[in-house]
Amino acid sequence: MAVLNQVSQLEDRRQPTTTLEGWRRFVESDQPEFTLLPEDEWAALSEDDRVIYDEARIAHHAELMVVTTSTIQEITNEGRLLTLMNQRENGARRGLIVSGGAATGKTTAIKQLGRLHELRTRRRFPGSDRIPVVYVTAPPKGSPRKLAMEFARFLGLPPVSSRANATDIADAVCQVMIDARCDIVIVDELHNINMATTAGEDHSDHMKYLVEHLPATFIYAGIEVERTGLFTGVRGKQLAGRCALVNTGPFPVHDEWKQLVAGMENTLRLHHHEPGSLVVAAKYLHQRTGGMIGSLSHLIRASAIRAILSETEAITQAVMDRVRIDHAAESSTRRTSSGR
Repeated sequence: MAVLNQVSQLEDRRQPTTTLEGWRRFVESDQPEFTLLPEDEWAALSEDDRVIYDEARIAHHAELMVVTTSTIQEITNEGRLLTLMNQRENGARRGLIVSGGAATGKTTAIKQLGRLHELRTRRRFPGSDRIPVVYVTAPPKGSPRKLAMEFARFLGLPPVSSRANATDIADAVCQVMIDARCDIVIVDELHNINMATTAGEDHSDHMKYLVEHLPATFIYAGIEVERTGLFTGVRGKQLAGRCALVNTGPFPVHDEWKQLVAGMENTLRLHHHEPGSLVVAAKYLHQRTGGMIGSLSHLIRASAIRAILSETEAITQAVMDRVRIDHAAESSTRRTSSGR
């Protein structure tokens, strides 16, 4: 029975995308697919087979639903343009900074940019051992040495000697990335580095060192990074002169919001869900999530899993009302309700 082969999805533990193995797995993974059984076959399932079937559907809904939005499109287009322009650049290469509030889709967008570039590169150079994209996150309260070690960890380099300084590690990292023909370097969680501090200045100098020694396009993302002193001082002005800025934010209740809801609704695999009912509830969903795509994704996925566990097999407002989402969205909902 095909259902039996899908139970392993829940046990499929993946390495984080901040490792080369995890990143490649992310690049190679397709959007989750699951075909509902016909009603008569579903009704005829034994108790054990029904548990397996439901667990496979839970795994399907637990997967992040990626719907192409205008923001993702803008970031992937801008990133590709910069990568193409930087190929022949001998001087300072241009980069991209993605900044916005939490749960506005920054990480999803930059990962999609990296994924699409790597897939294009694989098609152009099949069978090569290139590493077209490197993805790391800035360590909280870290140091230039710790940031360099994040790159080394992604690449799977041998353990670093305690005597090696940040420049030593960076030189080794740069050589591997040059040999691997790296095109895009993504540094996420940039808000972890406060550029207005002495430690932040050291980080800024270290990243500048990497930019100058790597023939690659750098993509940065973080929560409202303009407030971290990123563009202040001599270093900040230099970065501002080299990078384009794309801001992400909540979606208004317009056609794109409804299209976003419809895209997520199309991924549902529930036996009694009424198609289009979430689009009808678009204003309710916007009120609950504040227009944040991350909050919307969590609400719909959690509601779908609740519908399976409760055997109601449909997402209704009553089901969604029982789902707790992030504190920021819940606080926004309370403010909106009290302001009426």
